Amino acid sequence: MLQLALAVSVFTVATAVYAAIGLRWWRRARIRREILGVVATLNLEPYHVAALKNRETEAAAAELMLGGYLDIDEEGAALLTEAGRDSGRVPDRTLPAALLEAVRRHDPEPVSIGWIDWCDEEYGERRRAYRSEQDALLPEIPRMPDGEGRQLLACCACVGVTMLLGFWLLAAVLLVMARPHGVLAWAAAAVAAAGLAALWFADGANKAVTARTACEDPLGERYRAESHPSFSALDERQRVHVLRSIGDHSTWRGTDRELDEGDDEDDGWMDDDWWADAYHYQAADHEQEPDGRDEDDRDGDTRGTSPGTPPCDQTTTSCPGRCSGHEAQ
Repeated sequence: MLQLALAVSVFTVATAVYAAIGLRWWRRARIRREILGVVATLNLEPYHVAALKNRETEAAAAELMLGGYLDIDEEGAALLTEAGRDSGRVPDRTLPAALLEAVRRHDPEPVSIGWIDWCDEEYGERRRAYRSEQDALLPEIPRMPDGEGRQLLACCACVGVTMLLGFWLLAAVLLVMARPHGVLAWAAAAVAAAGLAALWFADGANKAVTARTACEDPLGERYRAESHPSFSALDERQRVHVLRSIGDHSTWRGTDRELDEGDDEDDGWMDDDWWADAYHYQAADHEQEPDGRDEDDRDGDTRGTSPGTPPCDQTTTSCPGRCSGHEAQ
């Protein structure tokens, strides 16, 4: 009986497929429990936790403000206090000390913390060195298998999926074409149809296993909700100023400061001496021209042209002879 053969074969294939999916789920869940167990035993330094979230500069700026080394105004400009200018006073932590040195290099010009974080090479090197040093102290954390580097296994899986798809199509065609007769045949056809439906949703079940057992960033998942103690100690106004300074990557560095709409146009870079020099040179060029020469040349050019000829469009004494009036002549 064809329906009975289809029911047995489809049921066997579906059982094998879902057994493989269940085995994969069990293996990935076990590895995930190991990863979370290792992460739970870690006791990381607060600045290392902030570095895992790329917020170590923000935490360092907050500590400098609490220590009285630094002040950030409402525009996001970081300015040193008297204690910050005292070279004998240095914070104990590595990152606040590096950030304080970076701000001192730009003193007395105001500078944004974001500009230092992005553009100050010396501070960037010290920040990366600190991160590498702390990461080296971490224990070895198990990794979730991702299939990379296993080409043979990937090829076998591809061949298996192709064979499974061919089997599904063949079984579906036979099940539709063969008409069952009797209760047993109908029951076998129902079992075969249920097995084909289960195989149809096997890919979705496999993706659900991957999503539910994913563990891409276990350290970040643990410390994502935690905030650095120094940043938490700031009041709301200070937090806003720190975040504004962190987000400013281009302005508030001496003459690089952008002009506001209310600033006077005569201020800033427009007061440079080259404007006055350019005007002086232009005036000197006019003073060197002989008196009365311009008017004589213009009168001569006008008299030498016919009414239909356009006059010379060079009204200076240095007409090169290539103007529209000369070309027309």
